[in-house]
Amino acid sequence: MTKTWNHPVASWLDPDSGALLDHPTLMREVAQSNVLLLGETHDRYDIHRWQLQVCTAMRTLRNDIAIGFEMFPRRLQPVLDQWVAGSLERDEFLKAAEWGKVRGFPAELYLPIFHFCREFGVPMLALNCYRELVTRVGKEGWDAVPVDERDGLTPSASATPAYRQYLFDITGGGSPRRKVTSPQAPDFDRFVRAQQTWDRAFACNIARMQATDSPPLVIGIIGRGHLEFGHGTPFQLKDLGIDKVTTLMPNDASQVDRDKVRGIARALFRLQPKADARPGT
Repeated sequence: MTKTWNHPVASWLDPDSGALLDHPTLMREVAQSNVLLLGETHDRYDIHRWQLQVCTAMRTLRNDIAIGFEMFPRRLQPVLDQWVAGSLERDEFLKAAEWGKVRGFPAELYLPIFHFCREFGVPMLALNCYRELVTRVGKEGWDAVPVDERDGLTPSASATPAYRQYLFDITGGGSPRRKVTSPQAPDFDRFVRAQQTWDRAFACNIARMQATDSPPLVIGIIGRGHLEFGHGTPFQLKDLGIDKVTTLMPNDASQVDRDKVRGIARALFRLQPKADARPGT
């Protein structure tokens, strides 16, 4: 039995079965979700174009969508509201949103999605917490942070052994240069707690929108390390009682190792090879 599946360009692959999925059928399925999480590598223009295309499909199928962004802390929500309402011009928005502080990548990566929200009146949601909270929880734990200093968050559900292993692997695994020797080592706790603070922030701010009288489909634009294999934010959403959560991921490989991708997401989309990384192309 083959250990790899072919993944043609411009197609959707089911990572659990290896089946190729029909785009309109998958989009209609995904549109029935409460939450749709679109994984990304932050500095890839082609991935952000893919995210925009999926958002466009969701807006075609539903009038009630909102798009949440991991880079914006919750305190900047009024700025996002002003942008969508047309009250700020591009440069005014980026300055008020503290772009150089909250994101260390060119704004052009995300501006097409921001303009999409503005042009179609799609609410933009700030999904992050203030940066100092991540550092503090990582160093001291949730119990050391008073409730009124938690930026509206509840403590993270404890990381599973599988998530600790995943984080250990993606941060270098058993490299001889690293001091942490195993995913269960106490020295790894600080990193795990910090990562989970982000996971929980995204989940809590999505859940807050789901608690409204007429909750929209919330689309999360979030780094893939917070989403893969149901760890991270999907795990925290489940802990918060949010169901019907779907994750989609981009893929570069023409051959997919079935054992490595099983459970990674609902579907993988194959990007164009050697895509031009410049904006507007």
